[in-house]
Amino acid sequence: MNNQELSLKEVQEIVDKWITTVGVRYYNELTNMAILTEEVGEVARIMARQYGEQSFKKGSPTPDLGDELADVLFVLVCIANQTGVDLTAALQKNLNKKTKRDAQRHADNEKLK
Repeated sequence: MNNQELSLKEVQEIVDKWITTVGVRYYNELTNMAILTEEVGEVARIMARQYGEQSFKKGSPTPDLGDELADVLFVLVCIANQTGVDLTAALQKNLNKKTKRDAQRHADNEKLK
């Protein structure tokens, strides 16, 4: 795969094709939820050490945050695919909700100024 920009629909299609060819089949939804939790934990570990107060162990390899975020995205897309969620539509609906709900709240938040 090259460095082209992909729509969420294309990402969902690419992951589905990979799962049904290389991956054989989707894990069940509960297994994927557990895997997603594990992958988010790996991101949290990097964040706590790279941007927080914790530190990496001496001599341990520097983890790749981008790779770990991609793992989270991959499993999230798997869950969307197997539960019939169109991520493009879901994200647009969610952004509309947030915009309507939060626009003034964030503008009035002194902590954000």
